[in-house]
Order: sequence, then structure tokens, then C-alpha cells
Amino acid sequence: MGIIAFLKSQFICHLLICYIFVVTGLIINLLQLCTLIIWPINKQLYRRINCRLAYCIASQLVWLLEWWSCTECTLYTDQKDYIKYGKENAIVILNHNYEIDFLCGWDFCERFGVLGFLIHCEGTRFTEKKHQISMQVAEAKGLPKLKYHLLPRTKGFALTVQCLRNAVPAVYDATLNFRNGENPTLLGTLHGKKYHADLYVRRIPLEEIPEDEGECAAWLHKLYQEKDMLQEEYFKRGFYPGTPIVPAKRPWVLVNWLFWAALLLFPLFKLVANMICNRSSLTLITFSLIIVAASVGMRWMIGMTEIEKGSSYGNNGMNRKN
Repeated sequence: MGIIAFLKSQFICHLLICYIFVVTGLIINLLQLCTLIIWPINKQLYRRINCRLAYCIASQLVWLLEWWSCTECTLYTDQKDYIKYGKENAIVILNHNYEIDFLCGWDFCERFGVLGFLIHCEGTRFTEKKHQISMQVAEAKGLPKLKYHLLPRTKGFALTVQCLRNAVPAVYDATLNFRNGENPTLLGTLHGKKYHADLYVRRIPLEEIPEDEGECAAWLHKLYQEKDMLQEEYFKRGFYPGTPIVPAKRPWVLVNWLFWAALLLFPLFKLVANMICNRSSLTLITFSLIIVAASVGMRWMIGMTEIEKGSSYGNNGMNRKN
């Protein structure tokens, strides 16, 4: 085991990464609160500032995937669509089957410099229980059943398209999978485990999507049937159609993480050094309790991303109206 692999397996490194992420989030939230004074004066400036501040937090998770886990991300798409990515606003529809699929979506968006747009039309992550309930709904409504997806929530999508029709030129239909039957987790990523993500993206001009809510709903259901067939084909062949491309990693994610690490770790190490030098039993016991509480809190936060322990949304039978 190399020194890098050894460090990635150490609990203290995991704790420090979570410490940087949590404290950065608290500082960013405080800064966002301070920017509220800009809202009455210049709303557009307020939005731009808060978008950049939010990037500082989100990019730390992208750093975890790209630079710590070194997960490989391959994009399959049409070359004529590829040249438009990162140069236009778009609505991104991504399947929601894995614990870190949102993170892979962020990763691809960040590589094109557009970290920030993204919706999961299924409303919640795929589990066998939720899938069974969703297909009961499909049967009751006379809709074709899906094998690898839940029924999409059509009303939210229709409203999104309606509100952004004059501002967004296209929808990016994105389908994500992992090679060799990998089942990635955030905990595995934190331990430095390397995954291999494949993402298929096709660009759909917004004018091809019906304006009528009912027709838009039917269009979305048809899209998810196509996504289901695409998943079936991937499991058979091991790859998606289209040209495989590996977008280059941008250095800003690494620079952002190094900045916050340098800013936050120095006072922490100085505090720990002073505690050790003082040799106060009470101080050391207090510090030990803080470490234990931090480790429990870290495990709780990671547990909230686990599919079976996460949201129960979608488990409540037939009361959905989409």
C-alpha cells in the first residue's frame, strides 16, 4: 500500500475533510446572510455573489470525487452537441439510482464551468420498494412500466419548462451508470475508492417539448421509456452509444479546496498543539469528547446519503397525482 492509499484509509483524514467541509459551509452561510443587504439594491449582483459562494461549498464535494477518489468520468454524446456544453443554459435531467449520482452530475457540470443546474424528475432515489410502488401507480394509470426508473414527476418538470422557455434553449437528457456493476457510495468515495462513471447525454431543443401540460407530461413519460431502454442496452453492451469523451478536470476545484484547507487547518493544528503542551487532563478529555462527537456527526451525515437510510419520499403508496 502506497503512502497516498494509506492516508486515504485513515480515519483522521476523513475527519479533517469533513471538518473543512462543515466549517466552510458555516462561513459561507454567514457570508450569504451578510449579502442580504445587496438584495434591495441589486438583485442580479446578489444572485451572482451567492452563486459563487455556493460554488465554494459544492466544489469541495466535487474535489472529493475528482482528486481524492480519482473517479474516472466518461461522457458519451454527439460531437455536434458537445461543442455547445458549457456555452448555454440548460435544464439537465439525470436519473437517480445511486448514492453519488448527484455528485457525478455536479462533476460533469463543473468540468464545463456550469456547476449549478440539475433536476431529478423522479423526485427521489431508486429503491426496490419505491420502484414497486411506482409501478403500481403506472399500472393504475395505464402507463408503460419502467424497469430501471421510477415514474417521473411531470408537473414540476412542466412548470420548469414553462418558466424557463424564454431563457433556456435546451434540455440535456442525462443517463448515468457505473461500470462492472459498481455500487458507489459517499463513504467509499471518502475512503478514496475509485469508481468508473459513464454518462450519456443528448441535447433536446426546448422547442421540441410541448407547451401544453398534458402533452408535456406524455413527452416526459416517453423520454423515461427511452432512458429505460438505454439502460437495458448499457447493461448488455457495457457502454453507451455516441463518442466517448473524457472532459478535462479544471484546477479551480483543487485550488478552492487547498485555500480552505490552509485557512482552516492552521488554527486547528495550533489549537491542538497548545492543548498537548498544556497537558491539562480536563482539556484533553474535552478534546477527546469533541473528536468522538465529530466522528458520530460525520457518520450520521454520510448515513443520510445512503439510499436505504435516506428520504422516505416515494414510499407512501398511491397518493401521487402526476
